[in-house]
Formats: sequence, structure tokens, C-alpha cells
Amino acid sequence: MLTTPTGAERLRGNAIGVKNWESRKLYTSGGRSVRIIGTPATHGPAHADRGPVTGFIVEFNECASVIYVSGDTVWYDGVGEVARRFRVGVAALFMGAARVPEVGPDYLTMTAGDAIKASRAFSNATIVPLHYEGWAHFTESREQISRAFVGEGIESRVHWMNPGVKTPLTLQ
Repeated sequence: MLTTPTGAERLRGNAIGVKNWESRKLYTSGGRSVRIIGTPATHGPAHADRGPVTGFIVEFNECASVIYVSGDTVWYDGVGEVARRFRVGVAALFMGAARVPEVGPDYLTMTAGDAIKASRAFSNATIVPLHYEGWAHFTESREQISRAFVGEGIESRVHWMNPGVKTPLTLQ
């Protein structure tokens, strides 16, 4: 399991902490390799961050582009830095505009507006909304997120996943 260094300390065992921009190479049983790179994330605004979180880049040797998994983050310059460093083909964004009373009116995960900013930064990526339903602290639904993408005219770039259904995504 790859997580933040703090998370790895808490979990012990087989958890491995990965710092921002640090990478780990993993191998499949068939001998193929994948490189996982830790990326910056912030679980809420700087003045009310809820603790360490991370995102990940998943890089396959045979592909020119990568998969970005945002983790529990809002849009901020750290996410923009990911866009500057990598050619992202698929951006899996944790959305839902999560809120908790301890943080007040600020969000812990991306809002639809944040996802639009990320879509502009990852201008050629397929956008995969994740982490927007199933918890009481989410304040934006699939319908609200979808309307935002439609309003920007980029709904064709959005790929919705369905729980329990294998969904092929193509990287180039």
C-alpha cells in the first residue's frame, strides 16, 4: 500500500510512505513495470488543512501519457504543478466538494469549479470524477458536477464510472 509518510507510520506493516515527487517502481507477475509518483495535495485550505494527503501519478513505460489520481485535494498550485510536469491522459479527480464543520465554509475535496480548473490544466485528459457520493459531507452531486462540465462545453471529456463495472480507459 502506498500512502503518505505519516500514513505509513500509522499503518505500519506493508504500507510505504511516498513523499511528493518521490517514485516507486512496481512489477507485475508478467515482468511489466509501473512507476507510481507521489504528488502534492492539500486536504482543505492552507489555514484549515485536515492533515497529510497525497495524489499519485501512474506511469507505464509503453505510454506517452500518465494517469493522475488527485487524492483528497482541492485545486491549488500543487495540482497545477502536476500539470506542468506530466502529460496527463486520464485525470481521476476526487470531487464532491466535501465539507466538515471544523473547517467552516471551505472544502476538503474539489468542487465542480476546481475540476473545471483542473480540466483546463490537464487540457488533453479524460476527466474521471470520483469520490463525490456515499458520504454525508459531500455537498455537490453527480448532477451538479455534470451541469458544470456541460456549462463549460467539455462534457465530452468526462467519463463517469459505475460501481462494480469494469471500465476501459485508454492512454496513449
